[in-house]
Amino acid sequence: MKMTAIAGLAALMILSGCSETAAVQTDEKTETAQTEEAVNENDYAGETITGQVNAVSGNIAEIIPGQMVYDSGLMDGESAAPDNTKSMQDPPDSMPGNNNQEMAVGQPPEKPDGEHGDDFPGNMPEGIFVKTGEAITIETDTELSAGDYVEIVFASDGSVESITAAGMHKAGKPGGSSEVSHGTAANTISEDGSYTSENYVSSGDDENALRIDGAEAELTGITVRKESGSSSNAENGDFYGVNAAVLALNGADVTIVNADISSDAQNGNGVFSYGSGTVVEISDSTITTNADNSGGIQTTGGGTTIASNLTVETQGNSSAAIRSDRGGGTVTVDGGTYTSNGLNSPAVYSTADITVRNAVLTAAGSEALVIEGSNSIELENCDVTGNMGTQGASSDINIHNVMIYQSMSGDADVGTSSFSMTGGSLTSLSGDMFFVTNTSAVMYLKDTELTNSSGNLMTITGNNASHGWGTAGANGGHVEMTAEDQTMEGDIVVDTISSLDLTLAGSSVFNGTIVITDNAEGGSSSDSGVHVTVEKDSVWTLTGDCVISTLDNSGTINYNGYSITLSDGTVLK
Repeated sequence: MKMTAIAGLAALMILSGCSETAAVQTDEKTETAQTEEAVNENDYAGETITGQVNAVSGNIAEIIPGQMVYDSGLMDGESAAPDNTKSMQDPPDSMPGNNNQEMAVGQPPEKPDGEHGDDFPGNMPEGIFVKTGEAITIETDTELSAGDYVEIVFASDGSVESITAAGMHKAGKPGGSSEVSHGTAANTISEDGSYTSENYVSSGDDENALRIDGAEAELTGITVRKESGSSSNAENGDFYGVNAAVLALNGADVTIVNADISSDAQNGNGVFSYGSGTVVEISDSTITTNADNSGGIQTTGGGTTIASNLTVETQGNSSAAIRSDRGGGTVTVDGGTYTSNGLNSPAVYSTADITVRNAVLTAAGSEALVIEGSNSIELENCDVTGNMGTQGASSDINIHNVMIYQSMSGDADVGTSSFSMTGGSLTSLSGDMFFVTNTSAVMYLKDTELTNSSGNLMTITGNNASHGWGTAGANGGHVEMTAEDQTMEGDIVVDTISSLDLTLAGSSVFNGTIVITDNAEGGSSSDSGVHVTVEKDSVWTLTGDCVISTLDNSGTINYNGYSITLSDGTVLK
């Protein structure tokens, strides 16, 4: 297999679709000339470089040459990125408000106050991908995706001898792996059986204290200690369960009752369910993690976790109490307390379908809840508190209590997020109650006590793309929200590249105003606008003047001396 580098205007035209057919039909002589031009211009003949895939069109890939430069202080769910205004990937064409078709160059995607944190073993900090040369384009039959990190070996004539994963997949992930790896285990259960009052201990690197591999196991009154041991690969810890205290995989069916599980290892999650067909059912147990990047219960790769009456507490940064990552899965929680104390550590971080009932969820140093991409959080009769503050890794974008977004990192499928909460309470000790950016979301609130110490009720806006969340000016939020028998207070802010469809249903009460602001990055206005429906028995009391697109009112509006201006110029007061 021979792969050739193509540069200059012809390459850009290929990727933009302007002359793809002509380029494909270029004869060997012309292609060789283009190769020589690329080598001379970029001076990569005979060299090996690393870079990031910026865009792929058929068998043509644009590569940004670059290397990792490390920094520290990131949060749970984020990777660092330079302060650029372009993301590695535009939002998908199907996302409303995406009118910018320009190819972005220069930075990796990021996650928010969520799931990949600060320093890794050996004090190796997270990093940012720094561009070291102009974009080049290669023709290859190797399967690549935008955002991949690659190593390219150039022959002396400028042809590409090989292209492989670069071992730094996703910015901020030192030692990233292109293959699934689960590490080793100090104790492995691979045969069906029941186990009572056993002790399982690990202090090794990349080692589980207990692994259940494909077996049906009942574990009662066990003690698990992940006392120490480094994780050599943070992504393998986050995605595949390396270094976790307990790891279930390969279709294991595990029941755990009255267990005491703890982890003092960095990147050492408590109980980890990995892979389609794997089910972990855990009840009446205690899970404690004390180091960074160490969630309480973790579900990835399509696994299932069923938890009831747990006491889960995490101390480290980037350590959500209820956590999921790449590949998602299904998580059901009923009862118990779930507390995170570190920075960038939500009580719940969802790249899965997560349902929590009758539980207390507390994030002492982070936003309370995060949903990424086409995933969900459903809460029933839960008491939820968050306290993000100004030190979170995405606090420069927005301080909030519930965040719904698309990171473009590849950890979550692109699509509509879903958030619903019935009963219980939702308390924000700092910032906005809800923040939605670079995604579409369907939201439902019913009979939930909302307490917001500061900030807006909801902010639906684009962002500056400094964390890789879409393209600045085309990365707004788009929300369909129904509030049923719900009392809400505070302002709702929607920028001009975002949209809101708000329905006040049942006996809802909304005391607040809706403000449309210009997109800070100068993006084109969204055609969707802001639409409000007030159903019979619902009441909207204005606390300021409003400008919205349309109003369908069958209930009561108390203008309170203010006015509503519709997009057709109608002024209601």
